[in-house]
Amino acid sequence: MIPFVMPKQSLGLQYPQVFAEFFAGIGLMRMGLEQTGWEVAYANDIDSDKKEMYEAHFGNTENTFHLGDIRHINSQSIPYVTLATASFPCNDLSLAGSRTGLAGKQSSAYWGFIKIIESLGRRRPLLILLENVIGFLNSNGGKDFEEALLALNRLGYLTDAFVINAARFVPQSRVRLFVIGYMPGFCEEETTKETPSFYECETRPKALAEFIFTHPEINWRMRDFPPLPMRATTLRDILEDLPQNDCNWWSCERTNYLIEQMSAKHRDQLFEMSRRRKYSYGTVFRRVRKGKSMAELRSDGIAGCLRTPRGGSGRQILVKAGYGNVQARLLTPRECARLMGADDFRISVSMNQALFGFGDAVCVPVIAWIAQNYINPLLKELQSKHEITAYETRGKYAIA
Repeated sequence: MIPFVMPKQSLGLQYPQVFAEFFAGIGLMRMGLEQTGWEVAYANDIDSDKKEMYEAHFGNTENTFHLGDIRHINSQSIPYVTLATASFPCNDLSLAGSRTGLAGKQSSAYWGFIKIIESLGRRRPLLILLENVIGFLNSNGGKDFEEALLALNRLGYLTDAFVINAARFVPQSRVRLFVIGYMPGFCEEETTKETPSFYECETRPKALAEFIFTHPEINWRMRDFPPLPMRATTLRDILEDLPQNDCNWWSCERTNYLIEQMSAKHRDQLFEMSRRRKYSYGTVFRRVRKGKSMAELRSDGIAGCLRTPRGGSGRQILVKAGYGNVQARLLTPRECARLMGADDFRISVSMNQALFGFGDAVCVPVIAWIAQNYINPLLKELQSKHEITAYETRGKYAIA
């Protein structure tokens, strides 16, 4: 384990709310953290198209955004930060992906992140925030998640994990697994319990609670959360007001073909929506079922999880039904931005590029809520602990 050296900021000063975002994408992690007082000092991503979107919104990032593979970053170029975030690729962890796990071509970039944190040595950040799909929890029978957390432990971080669905904030079902790692105060107490039910709560569902209970070798430190908010918006609220004759709406032939791809149950559901004397809305994904392309309808006022539009199946379709009529079209980039809580994001790229950017991103209000209710209070507590320890043990511990 690398010894942690308290930075000078801990002696009578606040830890600066500055962070480095790895796998920065189009910058939605930054948007969420900035809402709660954080300032970006360093950003990295390998995708030039996402960097283009990032800069279109945030302006010139010449001094902060470094384009390139995380595995080839020189750690000397990374300034001191209090928090490092990593929303690393989910391709090999997702149920829709290859399931090769952290050994896969894309998701193995996590080890590049660990290498960077390790190479920072005594400059490594006080806090870590990871984000990925829920499939990370059971990838390779749970081995990937176990190894990922043990790697943080070896670097001196205590770890916590929780699950949040963005549907509590925006009308999009987007379940994500989060991990917090933090450097403890020197007098940190153990927290162990005898049953998995102790860990189970709104943000730690049964599967995660059982993982925590069955992996005591991981250095866990759980914190309590306030209740998650109740979403106040529906799919209708984020839609652009496009005229009936707008070119985005599909032709009758294309719409009918979509309806023909639905199961009898979903066609009946859509027919019932069309009979109402009002407009109602749903979303559709095309999926391959038993070798056949099927269109699956969702009409509960929540969009399905935004995804990158690879091969066409990731494109989410909007249906509008009422007064005896059904219309269909793709969700627009602006609607996707709103589903991610990035309502005012500046969009100046093609639809396909925008959908890739938002499909790979984090939900802004979720990140802001985590910062406000977990990261910021934890930082304040650690500040207090480290100040006391520095005062009581001055001369026993090196000061950076």
